[in-house]
Amino acid sequence: MPRVLRLLCLVLLSLSLPCSLPPTLAQATPWGADYFPNIPLLTQDGDHVRFFDDLIKDKVVAINFIFTGCGDSCPVETARLRQVQKLLGERVGQDIFFYSISIDPYNDTPATLKRYAQKFAIGPGWTLLTGEAADIEQLRRSLGLYIEGLENGRSKDHNLSLIIGNQATGRWMKASPFESPYILADRLANSLHNWKQANAQAEAEAPVIRPPSTGEQLFRTRCSSCHTLGDAEPGITRGLGPDLLGVTRQRDAHWLTRWLKEPDRMLAEKDPLAMLLYEQYNQLAMPNMRLGETEVAALLGYLEEETTRLNGR
Repeated sequence: MPRVLRLLCLVLLSLSLPCSLPPTLAQATPWGADYFPNIPLLTQDGDHVRFFDDLIKDKVVAINFIFTGCGDSCPVETARLRQVQKLLGERVGQDIFFYSISIDPYNDTPATLKRYAQKFAIGPGWTLLTGEAADIEQLRRSLGLYIEGLENGRSKDHNLSLIIGNQATGRWMKASPFESPYILADRLANSLHNWKQANAQAEAEAPVIRPPSTGEQLFRTRCSSCHTLGDAEPGITRGLGPDLLGVTRQRDAHWLTRWLKEPDRMLAEKDPLAMLLYEQYNQLAMPNMRLGETEVAALLGYLEEETTRLNGR
């Protein structure tokens, strides 16, 4: 394998672009047993596995890193992947595999991970894992999911990137965990299995799609993994949280604004309505999405617009 080609692939991976090796080099892919640390890990069922040998060798996979005590991004990542899993159906566990690996192995025991999986109704083919802290850090570094300077062992701040790939072909790419579930499902089900050349004619005939408003973009990326807005999207069942159609008319505006900005604090204060929602929805805490005043206003504006549009008034 020429050194230049290997370096090029590494650069492409770091830029979140697909890295596809020429077919003649399929047997010489750098993404093999010599590249990935074959670290020991423990599943939510207490089974001992090796990262390369048991989890990714000759498989199409989606891998992210979470911790169960996370109160902001991790629940949203998990909820989004749950949508992707539902879209892929029985293929998850057959030719596509999901792995969520804890960055807090001291607290995330197999039993803790199993409870987390049950809360999110995670299905077969999606394994939650823990292990030794040093091994997990080494793995994150090799996958390009560790940011120097951000993570010092005392903080649980971490890179939110999801990595998906096909180990057999050497094709890997980073993806946002807040991406549309349909796009993620298509990449796992199609793009990573079969490399398809761009179709210039299809691109030329593609319809022009209106750009989403700021509020709609926030709903799609931050809210839609747990909430529906009117009807659930095709292939996706009832959300992990309440449907948000009409919520701007059902809740006090001040309460709703504060709930979007600091749900963790409201739960800590045992706000009655916050606690009611917490108990009603399987004790899944609303994550703090770090929304500012402008973002909250845009999101509430979009929810009101959709309520008016869908209700006709």
